[in-house]
Amino acid sequence: MSRIIRAAAIQISPVLGDDGLGTARKVCQAIRDAAGKGVKLAVFPETFVPYYPYFSFIQPAFRFGGEHLELYERAVVIPGPVTDMVAEAARDTGMVVVLGVNERDFGTLYNTQIIFDATGDILLKRRKITPTYHERMVWGQGDGAGLKVVESAAGRIGALACWEHYNPLARYALMTQHEEIHCAQFPGSLVGQIFADQMEVTIRHHALESGCFVVNATGWLTEEQIREVARDPALEGPLRGGCFTAIVSPEGKLLGAPLTEGEGMVIADLDFALITKRKRMMDSVGHYARPELLSLLHDRRPARTVRYPDADARLFSSDDEVTQ
Repeated sequence: MSRIIRAAAIQISPVLGDDGLGTARKVCQAIRDAAGKGVKLAVFPETFVPYYPYFSFIQPAFRFGGEHLELYERAVVIPGPVTDMVAEAARDTGMVVVLGVNERDFGTLYNTQIIFDATGDILLKRRKITPTYHERMVWGQGDGAGLKVVESAAGRIGALACWEHYNPLARYALMTQHEEIHCAQFPGSLVGQIFADQMEVTIRHHALESGCFVVNATGWLTEEQIREVARDPALEGPLRGGCFTAIVSPEGKLLGAPLTEGEGMVIADLDFALITKRKRMMDSVGHYARPELLSLLHDRRPARTVRYPDADARLFSSDDEVTQ
């Protein structure tokens, strides 16, 4: 008998200008709203808490120092008040939640994806391996330890953020771990229609190639927020469009109409029988692979600035740190 899980891709706007907890409260309310619709997996946009650093896309680096420092003050510490709030909402509703945050780790910010299980436990905290273009002035780099698929109450889940989907080896690293649901996150309200068009191609292709479901969430800025972030009418244009919140089947089919503007949820029932149906024809990491010709080297060791061999010999001896 096939499993069926109801999932929601949530398009939502952040709360700007508060202490950073307003957006987290909005996330928790959306989780409870989704639970009322029978949802068991909810995916939120990229670095949604407290907000995506839109300022870095429209301003030169020497001008946005103050806004960067504000983001530091409002960023998420893991564990901390934000993760406690979301964990409680996940536990109360029995829902798996995938949330993008700006994580502060002492002096560095990271683009971080957190997967909460239905128990409220954090199953995965991963950092975007290469921030894109303007983002490199805002966030540090992640490592291969985060390229991991986790077992959750909703199934085997993997996650990537935005243009990480243009790194085929990062996607393949998750595919080799047999992800059943891929959770994708993009900022939304950025670049324009071309960004939404590219996003659709990207997530539909990954669904086909991986033979999994893709649940993709993008953020949304209201007109008032666009004016607040831009501070100059000439800079407002790049903060519109670029939204494509959608759910895709393993056969590359859109499950319901995508959401391209405004707040809302795209909800679909994921029938896991479709995964087998797709992989019977083409399994990229199974009968369709040619590992004697092409293979992936994946270094899963966490990046560390200091190592203590005597205190942690495992760092140098674990069999599963580097997989090929």
